[in-house]
Amino acid sequence: MFWLKLLRDILKIFRDGENPKQIALGFALGSIIGLSPSLNLQGIIVWILILILNVNLGAAVLGFTIFGLFAFLLDPLFHQFGYFLLTKLTFLDGGYTFLYNAPVAPLSRFNNTVVMGSFVSALILFTPVYFGMKLFVVKYRQHIGAKVHKWKIYQTLNKSLLVRWYIKIRDLGGLR
Repeated sequence: MFWLKLLRDILKIFRDGENPKQIALGFALGSIIGLSPSLNLQGIIVWILILILNVNLGAAVLGFTIFGLFAFLLDPLFHQFGYFLLTKLTFLDGGYTFLYNAPVAPLSRFNNTVVMGSFVSALILFTPVYFGMKLFVVKYRQHIGAKVHKWKIYQTLNKSLLVRWYIKIRDLGGLR
């Protein structure tokens, strides 16, 4: 039942509700957390931004999940990129020293090559992910959404007694 509800909620994110900008921003912020290790200062800051800004929380969790699945595969590349940023760009050494001696900045673990490489990569990919997701949501609502509603599996899920029972209880406030 969990997987059916998850699939239905993902389709609902794209189908209706909020503005495509809110969905895209939530997804892009979720991608930052998914690509970079989230148990550090910058991960906490991004989660706070997700909760403060008017973004779609479901899209943020979806972005976190999708990009988190690929992050482990990209860790060797993040390590190389982070190593380059930390060792080869010597003009940044003064800034690194200042951050390392600052009281809160070491909580970001910026001196770890994987953390540095993945976070900077996530920041670089933020804009393409945002505009790509915004375009996807607009195209989904214009063209793909109507086709998905015609799929046999979608109609079966909507007509399922178990799903209808679940929706009835959820709407009454029993499963929130």
